[in-house]
Amino acid sequence: MRAAARVVVSLATLACLATGVASAQRPQTRDGFWIGFGFGGGSADISCTGCGTTTRETGFTGYLKIGGTVTPKVLLGGESIAWTKKESGVTAQLGNLAAAVYFYPAPASGFFLKGGPSFSYHREDDGTTSLTGTGFGFIIGAGYDIRVGKNISINPGANFYWGSVGELSSGGASTSGFGLKQNVFDFQLGITFH
Repeated sequence: MRAAARVVVSLATLACLATGVASAQRPQTRDGFWIGFGFGGGSADISCTGCGTTTRETGFTGYLKIGGTVTPKVLLGGESIAWTKKESGVTAQLGNLAAAVYFYPAPASGFFLKGGPSFSYHREDDGTTSLTGTGFGFIIGAGYDIRVGKNISINPGANFYWGSVGELSSGGASTSGFGLKQNVFDFQLGITFH
């Protein structure tokens, strides 16, 4: 994971350094339909009744987003964002499916803030048994559009997503009183097609 984190940080740094050159060459215009995806790394934490003390765990993250432009300052979209890690034969996945608003305070700069409500999910699978749960949550984040082509942007960014999953179930049997809550903080590098 450390190697993956170094790669993401290096790519994000290079993308930020290229901002001045890219923005001088390609105007920041937003209009119509857009779609994007990206990958990165982040840390996750869970809390629940009877969990005891937990520590943040690092893992891989990824997202897929799609939406439309309302104004040059406001975009609306849907975003699926997830964190995953496999350790000791158990694969854990935490994620959110969000309805997000993307806000560009100064549209020509490419900087944006985002946020919105989400549907949150949690899954742990050891190959034999799986524990799953769903609930409500939210996502917030910030990023930058670095225009590298007429309709293409590179997007370094950071996200925080939270979910109140509540009870987990395995094969239809609920884990009563579990009260699971989860959160992920990540850094990602993506690409958007406008």
